[in-house]
Amino acid sequence: MNLLRPRPLDPRAFAPYGDVIEAGAAAHRYEINEGTTTRFHDLARIEPGRGGRAIVSIFRCRAGDGSPVTIRMMERHPRGSQAFVPLGGGPWLVVVAPPGETVAADAIEAFVARGDQGINIAPGVWHHPLIPSAVERDFLVIDRDGEGENCDVIELSVERVLDTGP
Repeated sequence: MNLLRPRPLDPRAFAPYGDVIEAGAAAHRYEINEGTTTRFHDLARIEPGRGGRAIVSIFRCRAGDGSPVTIRMMERHPRGSQAFVPLGGGPWLVVVAPPGETVAADAIEAFVARGDQGINIAPGVWHHPLIPSAVERDFLVIDRDGEGENCDVIELSVERVLDTGP
């Protein structure tokens, strides 16, 4: 079995793939609205690409059945970035691989994101679609709409099984 073990989502470890979106200690922050609100500023570089525009959607991810997740395919968006921000709930899984024409099974990485962490996947970075958890969960998604095809899908030559155990 080609087991893939997720590690905690960390901005440095995830940097080759994009941005971690969180109101963490490293974020540039300042007070607004007469001191009633803290703004965590410019947390991700949204890139709609030439001829595109940034759009905001909600994706509802159905609950998994508890079975191990087999990674059989990956997708990428060559023209623009794609951000996922959970709307409540606990941890969730992120599976990514470096940009390129293909995906090597041993280049795939998995991260466990906390419920207060989102991600912005850079253009061209391979990633698995949202991975179901034990509960249905909504995600705020910021991505690209506009001219040109912006979703490539690849079937993996070697499947990976995501280790979702403790």
